Amino acid sequence: MATTDVRSDRRYTKDHEWAKRDGDAVLIGVTSFAVDQLGDITLVNIDVKPGETISFCNATATTESVKTLSDLFAPVGGRVVRVNDKLENSPELVNQDCYESAWMIALELSNPTELDALLDHAAYTQLLETAAH
Repeated sequence: MATTDVRSDRRYTKDHEWAKRDGDAVLIGVTSFAVDQLGDITLVNIDVKPGETISFCNATATTESVKTLSDLFAPVGGRVVRVNDKLENSPELVNQDCYESAWMIALELSNPTELDALLDHAAYTQLLETAAH
């Protein structure tokens, strides 16, 4: 796993999800490592709606691939302000651009310190390197 697959402008979970500040919101999606493990994504079902409040570790979306069905869990808690509706009709965006156009939900944080508690670029890179050995 090349470190170029890890972006320094976001935080990560051990379950290969990312969170990135975007103005007053935090975008959430899956990492390129997760996409590699899942294989071609064929379906994305976002299970939350704008206005809903979710807690850390709540299931927020489901991805289906040629290999498996996988849930996305919120790495932070907050109020859903946007969902990426494009993924419903174009799930392949996750395979093509998991870090930019294929974010899944945007949250207004309930507790900003939750974001700081996630893995930074160096810690996530080390996690991937450890997993490779």
